[in-house]
Amino acid sequence: MNAMTQHAVNAYSQVGVESNVADASPHRLVLMLFEGAIKAVAKARLAMTKGEIAPKCEAISKAIAIVQEGLQLSLDVKAGGELAENLNGLYEYMIHRLVFANLKNQVEPLDEVGKLLVDLKNAWAAIVPKQAQPKMAGVVTDNTPPQRNTAVSYGKA
Repeated sequence: MNAMTQHAVNAYSQVGVESNVADASPHRLVLMLFEGAIKAVAKARLAMTKGEIAPKCEAISKAIAIVQEGLQLSLDVKAGGELAENLNGLYEYMIHRLVFANLKNQVEPLDEVGKLLVDLKNAWAAIVPKQAQPKMAGVVTDNTPPQRNTAVSYGKA
């Protein structure tokens, strides 16, 4: 792929990401943050195994930024209580492990953080926001009892 084609692909990808972000629900945005962090950790691991220092550092920095400035800052500790506090601590731990991986050039912390991110992403993906739940006839989704049809029909109306 020549440089001009690569530039066009990168520009197209950026537009796709920007339009996905603009159209995404808050739930989807968090999923996108997890996906971005997972990809950055995977890129860092690959660069580390190839001995490519600059790409490794860039990818780890990107993963740290996503965890710190995206996932961690989006927590509402007051509303989320203990769960949000625990997630905050876990995000802090991931950041420290990513820094350690970078400094010591070790893949094990990257693997650990990658697994944690995948587990959190899968748990988040399992949560279906209320507005995204499908409305199906006869299925109660909000704990209110269904309305009973009291009209009786015997054949043609």
